[in-house]
Amino acid sequence: MATVELRFSAQPEHVRTARLVAAAVARRAGVDEAVLDEVRLAVGEACSRAVGLHRSHGIDAPVRVVLTEEEKLFSIEVGDGVPGSGVGASAVPGVRGGPAPDDELDDGAEDEMGLAVISGLVDDVEVTSGESGGVIRMSWPTTPATVLP
Repeated sequence: MATVELRFSAQPEHVRTARLVAAAVARRAGVDEAVLDEVRLAVGEACSRAVGLHRSHGIDAPVRVVLTEEEKLFSIEVGDGVPGSGVGASAVPGVRGGPAPDDELDDGAEDEMGLAVISGLVDDVEVTSGESGGVIRMSWPTTPATVLP
């Protein structure tokens, strides 16, 4: 299992770098070329959400992105340092995890919209939160590398 970890300060200009790194690692892991744009967009949304949460809550800790290549799966986790930041995730169709639907969304409709965009781009999404912050986990199938004779 190969893992790449990226940490960056919560500045919007760093989101583009995270998108480029994610696409490069996804390509190397064997994610289908036709899906790479979805990977880029989903990572951009998740990282933008994390940056916004950090900035609005005055958190100086870096945003964390972990890219993991497994045997038949490529996954990306985008973590923020805002406790309870997965709030409202259960209200977004297609997103697993998060709190009960009666919990209120702290960061407004923009946060919910970002999660909805991610769930539209990625079939396998899980949003979790805890005391140490929230994590959006996304995964895509990979195709095995072809060995040339």
